[in-house]
Amino acid sequence: MAHQLENIGRVLVLGLGKSGKSVTNYCADLLGTRVSSLFVAAGARNDDSEAFLAQLADRGVEYAFGDTALERFAGDGTAFDICIASPGIPYWHELYELGSSLSRELVSEVEFAWRESAPESVWVAITGTNGKTTTTSCCAHVLRECGFAADAVGNIGDVCLDAVAAGKTQVYVAEVSSYQLYSTSRFAPDIAVMLNITPDHIHWHKTFEAYTDAKFKVFENMRPGKAAFNPVAIFDAVNGVVRAKLDELQALSKEERGFDLVAMGTADGIHGDMRMCGGTPNAAFLDADDVLHIAYDGVDHSLIKAGKLQIKGEHNASNALAAATVAVVLGANDADIVRALEAFPALEHRIEPCGEVDGVECVNDSKATNVDATLKALRAFPDQRVIVLLGGDDKGTDLAELVDSALDHVHAVVCFGAAGARFEQAFDAVSDKIPPDFRLVRANHLEDALDEALSIASAGDVVLLSPACASFDEFTSFEQRGRAFKQMVAERARRAGRVAPEAQEG
Repeated sequence: MAHQLENIGRVLVLGLGKSGKSVTNYCADLLGTRVSSLFVAAGARNDDSEAFLAQLADRGVEYAFGDTALERFAGDGTAFDICIASPGIPYWHELYELGSSLSRELVSEVEFAWRESAPESVWVAITGTNGKTTTTSCCAHVLRECGFAADAVGNIGDVCLDAVAAGKTQVYVAEVSSYQLYSTSRFAPDIAVMLNITPDHIHWHKTFEAYTDAKFKVFENMRPGKAAFNPVAIFDAVNGVVRAKLDELQALSKEERGFDLVAMGTADGIHGDMRMCGGTPNAAFLDADDVLHIAYDGVDHSLIKAGKLQIKGEHNASNALAAATVAVVLGANDADIVRALEAFPALEHRIEPCGEVDGVECVNDSKATNVDATLKALRAFPDQRVIVLLGGDDKGTDLAELVDSALDHVHAVVCFGAAGARFEQAFDAVSDKIPPDFRLVRANHLEDALDEALSIASAGDVVLLSPACASFDEFTSFEQRGRAFKQMVAERARRAGRVAPEAQEG
């Protein structure tokens, strides 16, 4: 690894989720060499965490449960050299604050993994509000198909540190959240991709400005270094918040900011070429023929028509464009990029086709847990009639834009779950705008909503689960909700004499 001769010292791990377990295992293996002591503030006591820590006790790992886990260190000054915090613990939580005060530095697992990675490795950090998982998956897939030893890590795939410990990865394609980025100090990816930023996770960050600031930390330390190319930042310039940051960085000299810029689209949309606006010399966009086009370092790369992608919607064309831009920056061959993009399938719960019932196409977009994600999904089927299922655990967000978009793009809306009544009221409030052939239906649960939608739909229509809400009124996660929906579709397809194999596998 990159820093095996560096002493890590006294280590504190805050939280014992997926990343906390990874850090604990990694540091336990270094006890007596680079790690002098290891203490775990394990959070809430449960059978899983007790069993995990019990097997490490004879290796010298100390631990305690509950919010008072660090009380015995209080007043000891700097008790730890480094604290590695779980992304689930917000910065304003007492445990986070105490862990920070007791440590020389506090970082996230992503930063710790980056520090421990081999010096010749390349890090691609992908962040934003929506589209991170699709972009990260697509990017790792494209790079592997182009001959790189690339892995998707972070919020998707392996914990970053597990991949670092395995030592098989050349390019770490990391999906990084605002929670993880908040607790970074030196993290310096070689390529950073900033997708759209819209209001989300305000409960953790307290304000939208704080959420945005955490996202933009991904650029703070990018400087020329170990990579064979200058660091590159890729921006979704269609998004106003991201474009404002791009403009701010564009005003600096390259020496001042430390990295090259690539703009995807313009204020006019993803078809806009920023070079034509007097902006960045590097640009990525959909050309007049809807072909993914990347202009980088003086070379134009005309790749694949958006309609040939398996992932639907203009937003997914943008996600694919971001992944392709990373591959171009890393020197991949255009023909290999095209072949890889053409083969990349839709991800589970993200505008995922999941079978037909009497000629009606059913699509699982359960991952759409906020309004912005659903807005993108509504525009993904321009040539079909859509019946969309909206509802679930209400996030209390403004529904005006969603209502307007639904009236423009869909044939019918079925409102369901705990948020169903508020969604229905939002449409009723603009009843004077509702077209005469538009249908608005109320259902209690997801299963009822599917049946209502199928009763409205005709062969060739799309029934789209894109709820714009969390799932916790009826399900434990968006994944459980999506899989339940797919099973419901499979049962109805079976009754109609058509089996939906994708749903059965889910």
